[in-house]
Amino acid sequence: MATLRPSDYLRLGGYGLRSRPLRATLSALGIAIGIAAMVSVVGVSASGQADLDDQLAALGTNMLTVAPGRTMFGADATLPDEALPMIERIGPVTSASAVGAVGDTPVYRTEHIPQGETGGLAVYAAQLDLLDTVDATLAHGAWLNAATAHYPAVVLGATAAHRLGDVPAVYLGGRYLPVAGVLEPVALAPELDTAVLIGWDAAETYLDFDGHATRVYTRSAEAQVEAVRSVLAATANPQSPDEVDVSNPSDALVAQRATASTFNALLLGLGAVALLVGGIGVANTMVISVLERRAEIGLRRSLGATRGQIRTQFVAESLLLSIIGGAGGVAAGSVVTAAYASAQDWPPVVPLWAVAGGLAATLLIGALAGLYPAIRAARLAPAEALA
Repeated sequence: MATLRPSDYLRLGGYGLRSRPLRATLSALGIAIGIAAMVSVVGVSASGQADLDDQLAALGTNMLTVAPGRTMFGADATLPDEALPMIERIGPVTSASAVGAVGDTPVYRTEHIPQGETGGLAVYAAQLDLLDTVDATLAHGAWLNAATAHYPAVVLGATAAHRLGDVPAVYLGGRYLPVAGVLEPVALAPELDTAVLIGWDAAETYLDFDGHATRVYTRSAEAQVEAVRSVLAATANPQSPDEVDVSNPSDALVAQRATASTFNALLLGLGAVALLVGGIGVANTMVISVLERRAEIGLRRSLGATRGQIRTQFVAESLLLSIIGGAGGVAAGSVVTAAYASAQDWPPVVPLWAVAGGLAATLLIGALAGLYPAIRAARLAPAEALA
């Protein structure tokens, strides 16, 4: 018999499916339902995970803070002037900024307020890029700029503004300083809510500020947070890294990774069950197909078809059946994911690996499910099959 090309095997497989359309449709539907269930659960879970990641990211899962600790003699340590630029050079660090405490400098609404009634407010010198690093926003007014960083003007934290009242200026360092703006509450750095912020250079010029940062805020790539933490102390103060305090990664980051681990385990279990069900359906269809087509097999063998050609024909039919079911399942699962995510106001996410993995798995299952019936068909002797 002449050598058959791959296209010939596809035509033979398609003929086998068309000759029994109802059975082929039901078998493909079984595979499609299994794959659709897998893809939709993967997609819905991934969409929910994406929404959760967005919420956790808003909690600062990738933020670390650096502050001076204590010396070996128990005195307060200080960060070197080069601490911030050195930290910014760490590869995974995406942004960094700093504030510096301005000594014992009380803030008053007016100069007539009694000296002890400070309202518990702190004065910090601030870098101009602080807002972006800590995800802070302005309630009204303007943030410090190149001009107000050098000349006396302040920005109030939300709590500080509430305690001082709606005033155009505050009495600070023996002079009135205009209020340029007021911040919304800062979730990632709540200590800024009770702060009065002034430009770095202005604090050195007009107030008793020594120029040393007392807290450095860093944002890093989430996958590298622990790695960044391990080098922050040595980077901020290479000569005395033990005099540097570095915060621990956010508990939200631990929760985020725990949910991702549970999510992956769920997907593996569901995918295994779906593929097993689909594989059993394909195997059942192919075994029955071999039993019903014994005469066809015997006739082809008597006309010169080899056992290898018979095996390949039935494996091709099984693969074709699996591809049809898998493609339909992927499409249905994607539609379900998009509809559910839209209803929940989530970002619709269907991971590419789930689509590719689903199709690849259906091909593997189809090949395995069709292999035994194909071998059984190839072993039929022509006389036995025709009888």
